[in-house]
Amino acid sequence: MNNKIPNNVIGAVSSVLGEHYFSHSTLNSLFMESGAPGEVPLGNCETKCSNWLKACNEDDSVDAISVLGVIIQKYMDLPPNSFSRARAGSTVESGQNRIIDALSKNQLVYRLNGFITKSGSTPISKTLEDYLKSGDYSSIENEFLRAVENIQTDPHASVTAACAIIESALKCYIEKFNLPMPQKLNVAPLWAVVQPDLDLNSDPTLAGDQHKILKGISSLIDGIGAFRSHIGSAHGRGQNPPQIVVAEARLAVNASHTLVVFIMDVIHASKF
Repeated sequence: MNNKIPNNVIGAVSSVLGEHYFSHSTLNSLFMESGAPGEVPLGNCETKCSNWLKACNEDDSVDAISVLGVIIQKYMDLPPNSFSRARAGSTVESGQNRIIDALSKNQLVYRLNGFITKSGSTPISKTLEDYLKSGDYSSIENEFLRAVENIQTDPHASVTAACAIIESALKCYIEKFNLPMPQKLNVAPLWAVVQPDLDLNSDPTLAGDQHKILKGISSLIDGIGAFRSHIGSAHGRGQNPPQIVVAEARLAVNASHTLVVFIMDVIHASKF
């Protein structure tokens, strides 16, 4: 995929974000934290966004599309009915649709958590698998940080994202050690394949202790998978979805993080 940002996308994003944030300091922080190169451009908020996105295209050391995904992530992952900062009483949905339409004209699509991909492709899973297979802990940490950042605005999506990372970690384990892949690739069937393959400590007492921990992990798997099915964003929320509070979503995300790091530690400690 060409990693340059198309001109019409630059125009749409600059207009939408410049109007939504309408703050030079906020935009400066957003772009710098997202990895945009160079000095802060001059001009009004829209011009600043436009010139900075063009600077991303001009710097060959920067994956401009990836930076763009991070820049628009907070805005695009807002619930569509969230109130816009630009116009009293309006929502962010029209701005989101404007960016989506501009991406679509270039066969691009925005996906949850700041990924921009070619239409019809599924590189989100591949990206996660690459991180997991290479032992890229920092990138996995970033995936969970994005899930945590969404908790306040969309706890349902945060639970969905966390569960998806667990599924990718378990599939990575199964593929690496040539275990039979289950027909259903949901978190519970994947764990049912992985759990018996995990080596217990050679000391009988410690092996018993570890077995208890693994039983606890099994309960976490069941709970997080059920949580995602009932309130997550992956299966559709219907007209009256069950509600979840931030504390509950944070518990699910943090538990998922612990489990994924454990799986990565097991994979990379001795079997790679």
